[in-house]
Amino acid sequence: MVPEERAEAPGLLQSFERRFLAARALRSFPWQSLEEKLRDSSDSQLLLDILQKTVKHPLCVKHPPSAKFVRYFLSELIKKHEAVHSEPLDELYEALAEVLTAEESTQCHRSYLLPSGDAVTLSESTAIVSHGTTGLITWDAALYLAEWAMENPAAFIDRTVLELGSGAGLTGLAICKTCRPKGYVFSDYHGRVLEQLRENIFLNGLSVEPGVTPLLQHPGCGIPDLEKPAVTVAHLDWDLVTVPQLSAFQPDIVIAADVLYCPQTILSLVRVLQMLSACRKDRPALDAYVAFTIRNPETCRLFTAELGQVGIRWEAVPHHNQKLFPYEKPSEMGMLKLML
Repeated sequence: MVPEERAEAPGLLQSFERRFLAARALRSFPWQSLEEKLRDSSDSQLLLDILQKTVKHPLCVKHPPSAKFVRYFLSELIKKHEAVHSEPLDELYEALAEVLTAEESTQCHRSYLLPSGDAVTLSESTAIVSHGTTGLITWDAALYLAEWAMENPAAFIDRTVLELGSGAGLTGLAICKTCRPKGYVFSDYHGRVLEQLRENIFLNGLSVEPGVTPLLQHPGCGIPDLEKPAVTVAHLDWDLVTVPQLSAFQPDIVIAADVLYCPQTILSLVRVLQMLSACRKDRPALDAYVAFTIRNPETCRLFTAELGQVGIRWEAVPHHNQKLFPYEKPSEMGMLKLML
């Protein structure tokens, strides 16, 4: 590869790396740009570099995506190579041979690279709906909220964060790793979601503090790391939780992502937000940030109307550049700041 081509390669390599580690749909990869570069190149170094940034990446080796995804990816890479080069590339075929013998699982890993060079790695379900819930995978609004948080760390530094509907844990783990909160309360309702959430917290080098949910405490995590936030995991039923229970979390800020998906959920969420507001009494208002994918504008209007009914003030948060994480697909995103 000539020097000019090498200078252009890092952007392409980074795109492949980020999309592969996050196990994004293959159609979203920059295949056309790869084909153009392969036609202009006399060797296969670019493909070898892509192999190192994807299948051979240390994160992938330690926490692999689904075997099916890796097989399809390597097959596509081989197809692109064969379209422009007559000689087979042994390294690609060897990598494919290894994954052909791998067993399929209902769980896979996705890793999201952070600006610090660290990463958030998640164990997720391979199915959108699993165990009767959609909370076992990461949705785009969680990425959107995490990006905003990393652009606005002052909102979280030395503060206790309560996250409603944490799901797989992407947003909270990104905040814990980059925004230096004092404490972080992950919460959800479904038992399997809470179990996977706890696994993802440990997977990313954090431990769960005792107190809020003793059954979810991990053995051996009694010695706190003063450089890491105090992390708790809470079972939170929005229809049954009480003001004293919410007050016990003592949050300084509340966040939620992709929780506006049906009218009943919205009503339950507004109930919780109203109770959080009641916890404040004579203290300053509590800020809450709710991020969402705009699938149905009527759903968003219902949420703001219900907020108005209970006297919760809100304002739209300006859009930010969605350049850090690879999104599953282009979607209109939104975020509201609520004053509780």
